[in-house]
Amino acid sequence: MIASQAGWQTLKLDAGAFRLTAFVPPGLQRAETLTVYIEGDGLAWLSSSTPSLDPTPLNPVALKLALRDPSGAAVYLARPCQFVAEGDKRGCQRKYWTGQRFAPDVIASSASAVEQLKQRYGAQRLVLIGYSGGGAVASLVAAQRQDVEHLITVAGNLDHQAWTQELRLSALEGSLNPADAWAQLQSLPQTHFVGGQDRVIKPSIVQAYAARFAPGAPLNIKVIPSFDHHCCWAAQWPQLLQQLAP
Repeated sequence: MIASQAGWQTLKLDAGAFRLTAFVPPGLQRAETLTVYIEGDGLAWLSSSTPSLDPTPLNPVALKLALRDPSGAAVYLARPCQFVAEGDKRGCQRKYWTGQRFAPDVIASSASAVEQLKQRYGAQRLVLIGYSGGGAVASLVAAQRQDVEHLITVAGNLDHQAWTQELRLSALEGSLNPADAWAQLQSLPQTHFVGGQDRVIKPSIVQAYAARFAPGAPLNIKVIPSFDHHCCWAAQWPQLLQQLAP
């Protein structure tokens, strides 16, 4: 497990409907601004018609990003039912990593875990970074808070209605849609990275989300032409973060 190999510690967070897993660096004591990385959908489906029994990601991209964060004040938050042992699978029904992956109780649980992490490190402000479906979760959590100073997504599913229509997938009935939260996010600085070669979350999905916002919103879309949904975000992450420097 790459988190333990890097010396990161496991936290189990009681967070409403679910018990969520977080990984944190051992040397972190306090942080004025805490960066929280939120994982993607993971192994949600085994095939187009067969849901997985365990959504733990085979390639945890958000975790790899967190491990390469140069701030020294970054932690990682898994999605419901990822990286959990049998005794921690409270609430783990397959609907929560398929059609209801962004259901209100999922977002409430993630928000509770983010608050617990903030309190643990005495942080005053948050940066939320979400990968793929974790971008949706990060956006929906940010829409409920006043302490987020920057929302960053990587290949983020920011308008799942546009996404399911474009890819001709079943609608995510029962899931909240980040694009519908545009009014709460209108004044929040946002940066959304997307790969020009991504066939899972195409740039058009992020652009559909951005189109909801009123003119003047501090929202920036960065299309990386040669990247796809997985490559090469972790390898280039420190350099990409440098693009955010004022």
